This record gives sequence, C-alpha cells and structure tokens, in this order.
Amino acid sequence: MKTFALGLVMTGLASLTVGQARADAVADFYKGKQLTMVIGYSPGGGYDIYGRIMAKYIGRHLPGNPTVVVQNMPGAGSLRAANYLYEVAPKDGTQIGTFGRDVPLVGILEHNSNVRFDPRKFTWLGSPSSYGNDAYFLWIRKDSRFKTMEDILKPGENKVVIGGTAEGGTSNDVALLLRDTLGLNLKLINGYADSAGLNLAVERGEVDGRFVGLSSLSSTKADWLTPNAIVKPLLQFARTTRHPDYPDIPTARELAPNDKARALIEIAEMPYILSKPFAAPPGVPEDRARALQAAFMAANADPEYIEEAKKLGIDISPIDGKVVLQILDQIAQSPPELLDLLRSKQKNHEGGG
Repeated sequence: MKTFALGLVMTGLASLTVGQARADAVADFYKGKQLTMVIGYSPGGGYDIYGRIMAKYIGRHLPGNPTVVVQNMPGAGSLRAANYLYEVAPKDGTQIGTFGRDVPLVGILEHNSNVRFDPRKFTWLGSPSSYGNDAYFLWIRKDSRFKTMEDILKPGENKVVIGGTAEGGTSNDVALLLRDTLGLNLKLINGYADSAGLNLAVERGEVDGRFVGLSSLSSTKADWLTPNAIVKPLLQFARTTRHPDYPDIPTARELAPNDKARALIEIAEMPYILSKPFAAPPGVPEDRARALQAAFMAANADPEYIEEAKKLGIDISPIDGKVVLQILDQIAQSPPELLDLLRSKQKNHEGGG
C-alpha cells in the first residue's frame, strides 16, 4: 500500500515538473520577444478597436510578457489578413490576428478563389464577443424616401441605395443575402475603403444607408444612436429575437417569406456568435498555442480590460477556441442543399453588386 501511495506521489510530482518545464519553456520563448497583432481592417472601425484593446492586454497574461504591436492589414474584406495568417505568418506563436466574422463561413463554402485557408485549421483563440447584446442593423437616413421596411420591400425602379466596403465584406454579404431572401429592393454601391468612409458616405447622402452592428456604432459613431441622429434602424439581423432596446424593429427571420429563406438566414447568422474572431496560424507548437488561448481568455476577464471595454461601449461576452470550432462544425454540417444554395448566392455576388 505504501509503495502504491508513493508511486502516486511520484507520478504527481513528475506531472507537475513536466508542466512547470513547459511553462518555463513558453516564458523563455516569449521573454524579450514581440508579438504582432494583425488586424484585417483599417484603423478606426469596430474590429480595429477590439484588436487594439486585446493587443494592450494579452501580453500581460502570456508567460514571458512579450510586447505587442499592431499591424493593420486591410484588403478584400479582411481575406488578405486571413490568408496572410494562414500562409505567410510565422507559425511559432509570435503572430496572431483578427478578421471578419464572415471569413470562416466563406472558407467553409470554398467558393471564393481568393480563399487560401481551411478555417478549421487555424489555431483558434476565440472571440471577445458572442453577439448576445448586439445586433446587425440596416440604418437608413431619416430624410430618405424609404421610411419603412414596406417601402424597401416594394418592387419597382426606385431602389434603396446601400453602401458597402470591399467585395466579400460583411456589410455587402448581408445586404445581398437579404436582398435575395427577403426581396429587399436595393442597389449596393461597394468599394468604400473602410467603415469610417462608409459612415461619411451616409452622412453626405451619397447612399441611403448601410448595414452595421450596434456595438460598432457605440464605439465609433455613437451620435447615430441618439434621438437626433440622421439615421434610423429599419431591420435587425443576427438576432433570434428583437434586441430589447429596439422592440419595434423586425428581425430578418420574422420577415422571411418561407422556410427555406429562414433557414438560409439562420445559417448566415451563425458566424455572429464568433463576432470578432481571433486566431493564430495553424501549426503553432502546442504549448505556445495553449498559452495564447489561455492568455486570450484571461485578458477578457481582466478587470482593467473590462472597464476599458465599457468605456468604449463594446460588448465583452467571450467564447474560447473550442466553441469557435464547434460553431464551424455546426455550419459545415448544415444540410448540403442549403450550403449549396448559400454558396451559389455568394458566387453570384462576386465581381459586384
């Protein structure tokens, strides 16, 4: 009996020693090094804000406490950054990044020639927001001729003009998806450089409106959320129920004309659970990958981080990398006919709108 007990103690000590050795190896690796945070959008937008606040705190929670620098890498609706992380970035744990929530879906559908990654092979860190307190709204100028959703659903030559960024960007994909599933009578003008430029286009009257998330406006364009704003919301997306602050605004699911349209909308809304995805390249050594994943979640629980996020008006409702993979698997396992239909719609959208 004593021999058995002694064996258990020795095994436990050996496990502790191995664990400590791994932690020491990770600390030795990161000490004095620089961690690069790649952000797939220009400075000033919602993704940039999430990326920069994470860059400020994640190094505190990594063994070795590396310094963290930010590198903005906009292009192709953040596909450029995703491709870079997957193909080019060092796979040693010194680079991480964030890109559009729709990018993993595009990768799963495997329809876009610009995609050079398998989203399930990234080293997923998680998302600081799971969209529980958010919604993706269609905002329309109050002086537009389109006062209600009925006006936008009415067929005819008069189309509501919606602004978008690069092809493949979230605002574009949502606009075109809802055009096809709900029958929105819209014209998409894409190609605006970034979210700030798109907001300016709305304010100048170049377009009637745009799709953008509530939390993004809270942190970058809070005046749009005031009673005297030049815009008003008409439709909310990525919600199973209406946002409590906007009980009179219908959801896309409510307006779906049939079961197939509703099912397509539900699949397209799944990526919003990983609202602001963060990942490292595939193939990061296991001990460093675990350290990055743990540091990401620890940063999201850091009281100073949470306090700063509140001041910025951004949602913090984090999910970890395991949940991200579960969501991706759930999307991939959707009925093939629905994935094919979603794939065909996105193919038709490439090259313009």
